[in-house]
Amino acid sequence: MHVQLPPPAVTAAESADAKLGHDTVVLAMTELLGVVDAFVITSASNRRHVRTLVEEIERGVKEAHGLSPTRTEGLQDATWVLMDYGDFIAHVFLQEARDFYDLEHLWAGAPRVSWRHDVEHAG
Repeated sequence: MHVQLPPPAVTAAESADAKLGHDTVVLAMTELLGVVDAFVITSASNRRHVRTLVEEIERGVKEAHGLSPTRTEGLQDATWVLMDYGDFIAHVFLQEARDFYDLEHLWAGAPRVSWRHDVEHAG
């Protein structure tokens, strides 16, 4: 089954990967939630790196698609930052928080999408 991701979600994953986000994954959420198409999940080893990833995702999506998150939560604490773009949500975790909340396990029914493959075959 091929899942079509919102292009800004792919850009968010690429942006996180470019700044060394750890184990960046994209989950297709349309079938499970219906209100959002994808979760982009990445993690960092320290709070400064979390903030760097958030800034890079915001910059990359803004430059490529003209979009800013409708809201960003958790930036002050920088252990789990949620960036809501409407069609997708980017989750930037401190590694310990990602291990604790384990969204990939919580949403195990959501297909993991090979976003690098989608980028290689886009336009």
